[in-house]
Amino acid sequence: MSRASVQTPDSPVRAGPGTAPGFSSGSDPGRTSVAGIDLAVHLGFAVLLVASLVRYVMRHSPADNLVILGLAAGACLLYAVVAVLARQGRPGAPWMFALVALWAVLVIAAPSFAWCSFALFFLSRAALAGTAAYAAAGITAAATAAGLFRMSNGTDLAMLLGPLAVGAMLTLIYDQIQHDAEEQRRLHAEVSLAQGQLAASERRAGTIEERERVSREIHDTVTQGLASSLLLLEAAGRSWPSDSAHTDLGRASALLRGSLSETRALVHELASPGLENCPLPDALLLAARQYVPEARLLVTGQPRPVPADVRHALLRVVQSAASNIRLHASADAVTVTFGFLPEAVTLDIYDDGGGFDPAAAAAPSSVGGYGLRAMRQRVEQLGGTFSVQSAPGEGTIVAAQLPVAGDGQQPVEHQA
Repeated sequence: MSRASVQTPDSPVRAGPGTAPGFSSGSDPGRTSVAGIDLAVHLGFAVLLVASLVRYVMRHSPADNLVILGLAAGACLLYAVVAVLARQGRPGAPWMFALVALWAVLVIAAPSFAWCSFALFFLSRAALAGTAAYAAAGITAAATAAGLFRMSNGTDLAMLLGPLAVGAMLTLIYDQIQHDAEEQRRLHAEVSLAQGQLAASERRAGTIEERERVSREIHDTVTQGLASSLLLLEAAGRSWPSDSAHTDLGRASALLRGSLSETRALVHELASPGLENCPLPDALLLAARQYVPEARLLVTGQPRPVPADVRHALLRVVQSAASNIRLHASADAVTVTFGFLPEAVTLDIYDDGGGFDPAAAAAPSSVGGYGLRAMRQRVEQLGGTFSVQSAPGEGTIVAAQLPVAGDGQQPVEHQA
């Protein structure tokens, strides 16, 4: 049974039950860092094999050397085959057990090769899994012990027990390393999954936020303009062909043209034609008078540049509030107060209309109710505060305050 993991191109990296540092498949996340360990083990086997072979040749006759040379060459070849299969993640159990059997014969016949058993132990644990891995490692340790005990002529018990004890300790250490590596892979997979879920959640949140933003833009521009145009057209229809009907018709036409411009602007960067390029106080007054021609403007503080996002929010709040006044308030006086504070700007839209109970305001639905919610969202998303003060028969004040960089200048007052 192969030690390598089976993977698909789109699946997260998962290790097999026996994959451990070194000898892992090439797609393992830690493959690059442990490649040096693989090379060190293989080079260690080669060096120890050559050294053991030289030692044996120097101590034995040429006839004995020939047999041992053949066994050593066969072991070296099988070692290379198993190492390549383990690296590629391919099954190598028959080759590994053939190597272990050949090695057992070699190390018992020539205990000088016992030192190579360390590399053979690691190779067996890398190439095999489960019981097969323990069996191969155990046979390697037992053969090494038998060879060393034979070399001592059966008199040195340490030669017999030493390799078995070392094999047991290496097994425990290797199992712990393998467990830690698998745990690291599991945590890595969990982190990758969590990151993917977080990215998906952020994309969903971004989509929802964008929908909310576009809905506010449509409500504060196109919807308000169309609603006011409809009121004017209905009023013109009732009084036609009087002069007031012609006046209402002209105002409705102007509002419809404005709504058309706003619609085009929503397609092109959601700008505010005619409002974004003039001074902010003038733009606020123009925005209010789109719906309430008699609106007045009061400016306090020293005018200064305002960030584009704050400017845009202020314009939309005025447009939405003025449209609500036109549709619902029946007001005689409307005043927009815009103030520059050291580190903020304030906006109050007051009307002396019929007022309402803010706590009993209708929830957003297909027939309306989005205005106050959209205004509040605009202001609070920029770190500001928003409030509505009203009561039946007492008019309404829509108030907002947004933070901006201050310049510390003293207030002055302007009226329009």
